[in-house]
Amino acid sequence: MMGEGPFETKGDDDTDDQKIIELYCNRSENAITETAGKYGRYCNAIAYGILQSREDAQECVNDAYLTAWNAIPPRRPADLGTYLGKITRNLSIDRLRTRSRVKRGGGEMPLALEELEEVVAGSDSPENEAVRKELIAALNRFLGELTRQERYVFLRRYWYLDSLADIAKNTGFSGSKVASMLYRLRGRLKKQLIKEELL
Repeated sequence: MMGEGPFETKGDDDTDDQKIIELYCNRSENAITETAGKYGRYCNAIAYGILQSREDAQECVNDAYLTAWNAIPPRRPADLGTYLGKITRNLSIDRLRTRSRVKRGGGEMPLALEELEEVVAGSDSPENEAVRKELIAALNRFLGELTRQERYVFLRRYWYLDSLADIAKNTGFSGSKVASMLYRLRGRLKKQLIKEELL
């Protein structure tokens, strides 16, 4: 579900993004160089947060650049930072799943996704595009109703797959406060999805 979910972008200059997209459209090799210069640290942070391996993270980021190269054109993303972040996150999760098949256990992704499973389990069927889009829209509405603090904590856990300890460190909250906030937020999300007849 979160594969198309909202998250903060790191690109603050839309003009630069349009120039980079034009480089892709013109098949200029500078497109990758410019992308890495502007979004390399951002994409690496996403990949490393999921994979906890610098080598694997860098490979995923390189794969993300290749994916963008192959997709632009014909695709022209409205927000290049968001687009690259989604690609990087999805590639990183795929790699982590592959790694987990070989070696079970560990990592924040299984824990974080297990927490959300009780709220959205079985609802996001790949065969049902309409339901998937409704779930994404409902999640966006839910996030829009949260305070800035709540949204930050929710996204750090369920989009970036941060550990509770990392979220606590970055917010100044105790680990128990973060855990209880996430518990309440999951409850509110579940209530909203039931109300909208998506569960």
